[in-house]
Amino acid sequence: MNDKLDFAQRLRAAMLAAGYPDRPAVLEREFNSRYWGRSVTFQAVSRWLGGKSIPAQDKLQVLAQWLQIEPQVLRYGEQAVANVREPRGNWATTENYPERDAIEAFLSLPDEQRKVVREVILAFVKAGPSQPSAKGGKGKK
Repeated sequence: MNDKLDFAQRLRAAMLAAGYPDRPAVLEREFNSRYWGRSVTFQAVSRWLGGKSIPAQDKLQVLAQWLQIEPQVLRYGEQAVANVREPRGNWATTENYPERDAIEAFLSLPDEQRKVVREVILAFVKAGPSQPSAKGGKGKK
């Protein structure tokens, strides 16, 4: 069994099921319009469709969202994930409501606005954790 060829078959089938031709030029255009990182090349998507490589996890997530398929199913197939159970995040606790609301609002944005928000978040992450300010903090008595 060849994982790369199996992935390519699932990717092609998902593209066709979503109403897109399973062609590298279409995949390159549609993927790059949704991906927040560095654009992928025609050769890279050709390798995905040709069964020569499998995209990294971040790219797989974008593909799955675009094609409206579960990332695990796209990567491993229906049968491989049928018996796997993932623990659910605990979104039901009240302390997680603000984050859940923010994520739901983010997901409702158009693709271009989501791309901008992702870039801002990644810039904050890259800048590192913020340092507490001396103002307003507890001083020595």
